[in-house]
Amino acid sequence: MLRDIILKIFINSAALWFADILFPGIRFESTGALVLAAIVFGLLNTFIKPFLLLFTLPINILTLGLFTFIINAIILEMTDAFVGSFHLAGFGTALLASVVISLVSVFLQWILED
Repeated sequence: MLRDIILKIFINSAALWFADILFPGIRFESTGALVLAAIVFGLLNTFIKPFLLLFTLPINILTLGLFTFIINAIILEMTDAFVGSFHLAGFGTALLASVVISLVSVFLQWILED
């Protein structure tokens, strides 16, 4: 249980760090800010994202699931609002970063699965 939580924080941290490297519009003031943003991002994904997906289900079906990237960008914007030491340039950056974060997360979960 604790191992799974730590692994999720690591994966989120690595995905956010990779997005930080790729996009100049994403900035963390410190490593602690990166870890805090990863924790907040994970909590928002756990508790808020399911409701957003439920409310946007019709448009998500019409777009064949591509609207999920917009939901991920909204979650990333919310993380920016909650974590003061995490800076995001705008929604366009959040949208591109959400695609990268999703791909990196899937890849790391595939590599690190039991």
